[in-house]
Amino acid sequence: MDFSKFNITPPHLKEAMELMKSGRLKEATTLIQNNLSGNVSDSTTPDNTSNANTMKDVTPDRPTLQDSATTKKSKPTEKAKSTKTENRTTPEERANQSPNKLPDSIQSLTDKIKNFKIDLPSMIDINGMSAGLNTHIEPTIPENAQFLQGTFKSSQGSHDYRLYIPASYTQAVEQGLHVPLIVMLHGCTQSPEDFAVGTGMNELAEQYQCLIVYPAQPVSANPNRCWNWFKPTDQQQGQGEPAWLAELTQSIIKGYAVDPSRVYIAGLSAGAAMAVIMAETYPELYAAIGVHSGLAYRSATNLPSALMTMRKGSTSSPNLAPNQKFVPMIVFHGDQDQTVNIRNGEQIVEQAKLRLQAQKMTLDRQQHEIGSKKSYRITQLKVIDDKGLNQLEYWKIHGAGHNWAGGSSAGSYTDPKGPDASKEMMRFFLQHEQTTG
Repeated sequence: MDFSKFNITPPHLKEAMELMKSGRLKEATTLIQNNLSGNVSDSTTPDNTSNANTMKDVTPDRPTLQDSATTKKSKPTEKAKSTKTENRTTPEERANQSPNKLPDSIQSLTDKIKNFKIDLPSMIDINGMSAGLNTHIEPTIPENAQFLQGTFKSSQGSHDYRLYIPASYTQAVEQGLHVPLIVMLHGCTQSPEDFAVGTGMNELAEQYQCLIVYPAQPVSANPNRCWNWFKPTDQQQGQGEPAWLAELTQSIIKGYAVDPSRVYIAGLSAGAAMAVIMAETYPELYAAIGVHSGLAYRSATNLPSALMTMRKGSTSSPNLAPNQKFVPMIVFHGDQDQTVNIRNGEQIVEQAKLRLQAQKMTLDRQQHEIGSKKSYRITQLKVIDDKGLNQLEYWKIHGAGHNWAGGSSAGSYTDPKGPDASKEMMRFFLQHEQTTG
């Protein structure tokens, strides 16, 4: 059945997507098989299908996380410890064993869809559909480390989160040390667990003795679990998602031995766009920011403009707050990104340059070409201050798409081919400390 001549999604395919979204894989399989064999009546029409101009969720709901009130600082149970030592399968193997693995008929269909010339909303990534159904893989953690579940309640509502505490944290506390904190914001359809597995940030936290907090965006806030970077109410200080994230960050700082001068925030895609917003709305809270495949501050103000911006970049120049403090920034973007056009990454850098120029500091711009057999070719821009510190880095990754560079294939929206974005972000972060005044 050839749909390449149509410019709409086949009705039965939309229905199958909705079934997969709700976890009804068997019914979706039957629908697809019947259609491919011609034994189906297309009662669904474009009039009664969902609006194509909406952000759609292709990931089944995950169970609600338990409140952390009784587990916040608890030690792993003996049962949990036993599970850690006995489970020797890799995240990749567990992904293949997942009960949510796509049936062969649906996997075959997703392969066929890649050849259809249909105008699906850019938030739907057919290539990521099978990965999207496996986004809740529990990461393997070392003995004595913890990956706590929590729910943080504030004036802006409640969100779940996961907090990674490295095995070395107790020793650091006993020595009177305070450790860095990194806030990691997942992309659309992802979960904290998936993002942790894909980026490998927990492993780096062990190496560099950091806490990592992964806030979770629920489907009640956005059906595709996107951070609402395009809504005016979520682009300002003191309200919406920025206020909730800031309060969560401050809560972790107060509840644990965190160095408040070494708090950082990073994200992918919609999470990266929200990280940019956090740097604009709470610059006094974060010492540096990491942006992977993101969008500039106030580059959109509603859903239609968001979809247009993702495809082509923003057509307007946002009104940046005057005299705002610049937050050092490292940016990654693939020049073959078909979900968030690379023009968006360039606009993030342009905004950062405006901020830097307003600081009236002496700056040196350096550009290099980097490449190896294990990595994509990279054009790297560095803006260095008079103290020799990188204030801005931009990694333009030639040939890369909408994926976390150097990430694990066990997570969604990752590309194992380098550069290693997580490692480079950690390096950049730990060069910077928050200053007052």
